[in-house]
Amino acid sequence: MHDHPLSFATIDYGRQARTGFPEVIYGAGKSAEQIIAIARGLLESGQTALATRVSTDKGAEIVLALGGVYDATAGIWWRGDIAARTGRIAVVCAGTSDLPVAEEAAVSLRVLGVEVLRVVDVGIAGLHRLLNRAEELQRCDVIIVVAGMDGALPGVVAGLVRAPVIAVPTSVGYGASFGGVAALLTMLNACAPGIGVVNIDNGYGAAALAARMLPLAERAAVRS
Repeated sequence: MHDHPLSFATIDYGRQARTGFPEVIYGAGKSAEQIIAIARGLLESGQTALATRVSTDKGAEIVLALGGVYDATAGIWWRGDIAARTGRIAVVCAGTSDLPVAEEAAVSLRVLGVEVLRVVDVGIAGLHRLLNRAEELQRCDVIIVVAGMDGALPGVVAGLVRAPVIAVPTSVGYGASFGGVAALLTMLNACAPGIGVVNIDNGYGAAALAARMLPLAERAAVRS
């Protein structure tokens, strides 16, 4: 099917077949009606529909119109099937305040057909909490680490595991954190090898990158 323009969007109907991932609707700045129209087009073309940065009021409207699942913590709505991927990805969260970004990553991974291990509130202020989960992390194929403030956690994790680490800086922190820039710079300057860094608060971007590192499981699928 060719791309189809609406008055406010041009839907990429071929993206899931081309890349393995559906076109993702960035919900911030879009009305519920716009998200519903784009999602309906994707669903009618046989693709999974996934929208990020969806507020609770918009989520309720979308579920009422199209069904599917809405996760308020992650700010994600989705409906549809995705081929499962072999392997396991951990989403490690430094603090409870980082949970919305961590859950954006974890829920996106679930929609993308990935088994997820959640490890929450294990920031470096209490390093023993992370060390208590180190054995579980060693069994994961990719690790996403979400942290704000000083942003030091990804470097610590990368020094403990074999798997590649995807670091996600968050905008959590006091004034000198500069809306996540301090954490971003810390992660870019981490001395532990094997770390890649995505943009501030970009949980979905980390999930998509991590999922691409895993092979597709033959003839397997997950359903919302």
